Amino acid sequence: MNKRTGTALTAVTAAAIALGPTGCSVPQQPAHGESRAAVREGTVIGGTPRKGGTLTVLSDQDFTHLDPARNWVMNAMDFGTRLLYRTLVTYKAAPGKQGSELTPDLATGLGTPSADARTWTFHLRQGVKYEDGSPVTAQDVKYNVERSFSPDLPGGADYAARYLAGAEGYRGPAEGKHLDSVRTPDDRTIVFELRKPFAEFPYATVMPTFAPVPQARDKGPQYDNRPFSSGPYKIESYARGKKLVLVRNDHWDPATDGVRKAYPDRIVVVMGLKGGQIDDRLTESRGADASAVSWSALRPESGAKVLPDAEVRQRLIAESTDCTDMVQMHTGRAPFDDVRVRRAVQYALDRDAVLTASGGPAFNEPSTAYMPASLFGGEQPDTLGIPVAGDTEKARQLLKEAGKPGGFATSMTVSTGDKGRAEAIQQSLAKAGIKVTIETVDPSAFYATIGDTANRTDLVYTGWCPDYPSGSTFLPFVFDGRFIKEKGNSGNHSLFRDDATMRRMDEIAAMTDTGAAAKAWQRLDGEILAEAPAVPVLVRRWPLVLGSNIAGAYGHPSFGGQLDYATAGLKDPAKSRG
Repeated sequence: MNKRTGTALTAVTAAAIALGPTGCSVPQQPAHGESRAAVREGTVIGGTPRKGGTLTVLSDQDFTHLDPARNWVMNAMDFGTRLLYRTLVTYKAAPGKQGSELTPDLATGLGTPSADARTWTFHLRQGVKYEDGSPVTAQDVKYNVERSFSPDLPGGADYAARYLAGAEGYRGPAEGKHLDSVRTPDDRTIVFELRKPFAEFPYATVMPTFAPVPQARDKGPQYDNRPFSSGPYKIESYARGKKLVLVRNDHWDPATDGVRKAYPDRIVVVMGLKGGQIDDRLTESRGADASAVSWSALRPESGAKVLPDAEVRQRLIAESTDCTDMVQMHTGRAPFDDVRVRRAVQYALDRDAVLTASGGPAFNEPSTAYMPASLFGGEQPDTLGIPVAGDTEKARQLLKEAGKPGGFATSMTVSTGDKGRAEAIQQSLAKAGIKVTIETVDPSAFYATIGDTANRTDLVYTGWCPDYPSGSTFLPFVFDGRFIKEKGNSGNHSLFRDDATMRRMDEIAAMTDTGAAAKAWQRLDGEILAEAPAVPVLVRRWPLVLGSNIAGAYGHPSFGGQLDYATAGLKDPAKSRG
């Protein structure tokens, strides 16, 4: 992936404000000496697609959410915002560093801030229509922002809750209550009043929260099954856990959309397949599978088949996810309320074993910090100096100091796709006397399960991706205790509540010098690491093998390395079927 520095922010309306959201990118070197041919960074596969045909997506799972108020998982955000609905601002459809750049989407620009960056105004494009031909309005964007507060719609991005003025205690528009801090002077103007300066606000409006939903179409939790399209495709049918079929939205006008190419006539997502079955089908690329892509990353054990095969390797993309995998510990529950126990887990965990279980150094790098390397200017610091294989004796010593000389038993929840990684963690912790029972959950239910703070296990294996290149979109979301929810909890799965940490987060967020703020976030990363609410494990790439008829394909750096559906299509549409 392309590293994004956190020190030189690309100005958004720089003449109006001296604080700007980030963006300078430089190429990252391949991990552990692997050849660039193996990782395929910044590469477009298959040339330019031709219009038409059916693009098939082979999946081992259902979507976590498609409702834009609830959609906050990288690959689902990519799918939803590139195909079904548009947001005020989005990322450019381009591989490499250009994919990290903002571009207007529903809006005509990247937003106009007030002098203090507490008021942001956006104007909507003319001619943007829903699938029934009705116009998209500013009121529809406001309505979706408001419905994202509903307790019946948990799991979505909470930038609105964190930054909008007067949002405390708001519970959505169901009872006719609206946010005064979101104003719509006319159908094409929307104004956001923030409770504090936020120069990075345009990056927040990339989130599906800032997509339009007409109130008349809202069906509460059932909207997840049939979002109303403002993008190039609409839902023809959706059988949960089985198949989703998208067809063209005839009212989408490419003249209003500089991002989406909409090459295929149909996009069919086939769910419920086995991961190994998907890898084998795409590696062989026969018949209809030649026009298919995978939803999930290549399984670690399949890498041995793909990397030695020159022909298949030419159909491989493997962009970095820019996301940190972590073991998060329930800091509010014994024994993990004792920092010595948490540090023991840090020392006991063998990151090298987890890396091997993840497919090795071609697709992974061990983590020594919470934030990914892109937020450290290119390389994570190693403030603790723990060996990559762990230090079992140090872990045992810490457990003895904590009154647990014989260790203890606990449980860890993981997504089914992470079972191999969990077993590597289980084996390494067992050497220090920590006996871990693994509980696997289907990916589509994983975040709801670990987001239930009252009923979850002590440990969870999960990760976090910066929504844009700033420490403000990483550490506060993972370690700020003020936004923990009983249900639908996101990010802070360690349930970490530390007053000094939260005060420091507020101080950094108020800084107007972006370079100083970036350095402050970096220092805070190490300070939280010393408190050990979580163990950073690794940063993965997102390897995807593409069918031989796929064109215009690349891993998008701002969507966790997932295929950019805005540009993907087919070399020869006549060869596709589905």
